[in-house]
Amino acid sequence: MNSFLRFISFSLAAAVVAIGTAPHAHAERLKDLVSFQGVRDSPLIGYGLVVGLDGTGDQTMQTPFTTQSLTNMLGNLGITVNPANAGNMQLKNVAAVMVTGTLPPFARPGEAIDVTVSSMGNAKSLRGGTLLMAPLKGADGQVYAMAQGNIVVGGAGASANGSKVQVNQLAVGRISGGALVERAVPNAITQQGGTMQMELREMDFDTTQRIVAAVNNQFGMGTAMALDGRTIQLRAPDNAGEQVQFMAQLQNIDVKPAQAAAKVILNARTGSIVMNQMVTLQNCAVAHGNLSVVINTKTAVSQPGPFSNGQTVASQQSNIQLKQDNGALKMITGGANLADVVKALNALGATPADLISILQSMKAASALRADLEVI
Repeated sequence: MNSFLRFISFSLAAAVVAIGTAPHAHAERLKDLVSFQGVRDSPLIGYGLVVGLDGTGDQTMQTPFTTQSLTNMLGNLGITVNPANAGNMQLKNVAAVMVTGTLPPFARPGEAIDVTVSSMGNAKSLRGGTLLMAPLKGADGQVYAMAQGNIVVGGAGASANGSKVQVNQLAVGRISGGALVERAVPNAITQQGGTMQMELREMDFDTTQRIVAAVNNQFGMGTAMALDGRTIQLRAPDNAGEQVQFMAQLQNIDVKPAQAAAKVILNARTGSIVMNQMVTLQNCAVAHGNLSVVINTKTAVSQPGPFSNGQTVASQQSNIQLKQDNGALKMITGGANLADVVKALNALGATPADLISILQSMKAASALRADLEVI
């Protein structure tokens, strides 16, 4: 039976695509669906000092670790600071910071990576500062990179006579290529027996079987075998150069993924609602009313009469109004595709914030055929 494709745009919380009959997924490269086990980024973290600030550094009375760090650093450089005077130092141009970065897979010593510098004290701004040499450690406690350089801050601000204007964040900056890799992380791609494994970014048994069939069709039966709904085991070449060529060919295989499970994402902070094309709706009736409470408070002054020796008394008088809009019971016609679902929800005339409560109630009544996820 022939099928046809219709693109319909509705404004609910984002533009959505609906399909007239059965939805069809487009073929995607395997590179966008899977990742190879052992090929991963490694987070790095370190502690350091930023100097050269224009009087916007830490207040050392409230951040004693800044003074302690500077004393230790000067001691390593051969400069002795009297401990009795260390607490009296006013370091307005110095700030203690945390330095974070990501070590990419197969990074080699000498390669430069970007780092982010974040104030951990009460520094007002890191603009114009220079990060002193800070070791970056991995999860195992070993040093994998050394960071140093001038910080670029994307924000700007000014203050005078108690007034302050600020654009973006001034306590966080970035150093492009600010860390040099000192140690490589071993990446074990192949396992014992000359095999490697691929992992789907999203678990799906149907998509896993389609990938296995596509790989075996390209390289021969027995090349790929599904271990579970996410992991696929591959029979890889023994030679390292052939393994790279094999992985490059794998990534360019086109696979048509299976349809995702019906899901509705609710953002409780912004009131945003996003749903995929698999969401369906059953016939149901919805009544939704708004309740508002308004409190007006006025100050009433009682003035005593002349020569009465009375006192002026001020009292607070509050007027409370309770208002509830009538919510008529409306019939919602079920829809077999996303276009019908959006049309039915728009017919309610409710705001996205109200729709969050309505969708949760529809789910509880088994009228909404989708998983609700609140973020």
